[in-house]
Amino acid sequence: MSAPATTADAGHHEPSKFHFYIQIAMILSVITGVEVVLVYLPIVKWFVVTTLCTLSAVKFMFVIFFFMHLRWDKVFCTILFFIGLVLAGFTMYALLHLFGADASKPLSAAALDFARLAVG
Repeated sequence: MSAPATTADAGHHEPSKFHFYIQIAMILSVITGVEVVLVYLPIVKWFVVTTLCTLSAVKFMFVIFFFMHLRWDKVFCTILFFIGLVLAGFTMYALLHLFGADASKPLSAAALDFARLAVG
């Protein structure tokens, strides 16, 4: 048989993990709402972009640490995850600069004529 509950434990119960994850989901939904509203406000573009990047990073951290359970994983797994994240970030940065605005401009008439002569 189990021991009877004492009077000190009668009114106290520990919140379940379900409620914890619901709280995290509510925080994420509030951040998403702020992001959506922020896009439509007449604010300076650099401030909007900086704020959106910061809020996205906060949401990213919430998701990987709580929903992907990285918070309770070994430190080695967390380091491996962030190495992959940094590599992906540098790859994205390199591709954006490789195929940036200058590369996407159409050729001038002289450059087009030169390219036609070079091909054949």
